[in-house]
Amino acid sequence: MQNYFNYFTEIEEHFQRRRGSILLLSTLDWALIETWREAGVPLAAVRRGIDDAFDKYEARKAHRTARRVNGLAWCAQAVMMATEDMREAAVGTNSASGDGTPANGFEEDRIAAHLSRCAMELREASLDTFPVASGVAAEIAARLEVLAQETGSAPPKLETLDRALTGLEEKLFAALLTALPEEQIAPIREQAARELAPYRGRMAATQIRQVEHQFLQKRLLEQLGLPRLSLFYMAHE
Repeated sequence: MQNYFNYFTEIEEHFQRRRGSILLLSTLDWALIETWREAGVPLAAVRRGIDDAFDKYEARKAHRTARRVNGLAWCAQAVMMATEDMREAAVGTNSASGDGTPANGFEEDRIAAHLSRCAMELREASLDTFPVASGVAAEIAARLEVLAQETGSAPPKLETLDRALTGLEEKLFAALLTALPEEQIAPIREQAARELAPYRGRMAATQIRQVEHQFLQKRLLEQLGLPRLSLFYMAHE
């Protein structure tokens, strides 16, 4: 069964093993993993897709010179094919069980500290020139403080909590897109387009739009010094 909270790490390590060398994942790669996670793509399907892509790459390399694989997006098409195969075979896996047992590294006090820290960073963010976004950030910070208190008094259902945090982050992102001038957003869109260009033939249009969305969200929050709320990011602190 998929280890929900190791999704990013497992994919990163498996890709690095098949590539045969350490390659830090790019913002584009992390955005792609986000789309797989949100679409419910099983970890087993991602691993199989990576294996299939590298198996084909190695077979081609034996006959002619092949370019070095420099990004996870190169495996995107194979991952989607592996996902469909698993679904058709009715062996796709679900997310980690919701039995309420704290996963290692996700104890109540650590989660509460993460939520409190995110609330503090939102309150301290320099968003005064964007009143609407500033108001949304304050509203989300208040909600995070409540969640932190609730987490401290009772073990949370991790996936339920993480879905709530993802929803709050999307709300903040939507407010930022509305408030920020286009000249601040356009360069990030252009960067996403440049980095995606080599892989457009290997990805469906819908997936490209999703990756562009995740790329823009990740870069914009980083640029403004705003926290990522999901428990996935707590795991990498």
